[in-house]
Amino acid sequence: MLKAGLYVLVALAVFALVFAFLPSGSADETRTGARLQGVSLSLYPSRDADAVWRFRASEVQSDPLKGETHLAGLSDGGRWLRERRADGQPTGKFVLDATLVAPDLTIDAQDNMLTRQAKITLVQQCANIDLSGTPTEPVRVEQGSGFSAPVARVDSPSLTGRVTRLRMSFDFRVEDSGEDSTLGWDPDATETCENGKRVPLSTAS
Repeated sequence: MLKAGLYVLVALAVFALVFAFLPSGSADETRTGARLQGVSLSLYPSRDADAVWRFRASEVQSDPLKGETHLAGLSDGGRWLRERRADGQPTGKFVLDATLVAPDLTIDAQDNMLTRQAKITLVQQCANIDLSGTPTEPVRVEQGSGFSAPVARVDSPSLTGRVTRLRMSFDFRVEDSGEDSTLGWDPDATETCENGKRVPLSTAS
């Protein structure tokens, strides 16, 4: 599903470059889509209405036939959530909920993001999750749900360990894991998380 931000840029590029991609009777006739370089982009997932993903990418390549967009040279990746007052009404501001570092990403037709390796930091839980995938089982970030990977390492002030077949929500709930996982609460924890920052237990309020 095409979205404002990222896909508006790609659509404009397709229009501008349409003649460059017309069939030529050679091997290039299978080439589709468009390629942009040095792009700041936003993704507004329909299945996660209060969220927006923001990235910078050195290269963005779209394939409208597959319904996929590939981002390379990523930086400043993050999930921002619409801030709401106590009565549930939006304030008009967005707050950073999670950061994402990955060598590249493929966004599919459902706005899910796939990559071979990623690091997600859940800001409010001060949790770093290193995710590793394979060509057949990539790391998946599913809109409105969370993320999954064949193998993950979790590092937070209290919960740490290695997890296989991890499935976790954006609010740091483990929804599935393999029997050989070693994830657990650290009884000797020396830090806690306050306002998105790790602080020593001795100074915690």
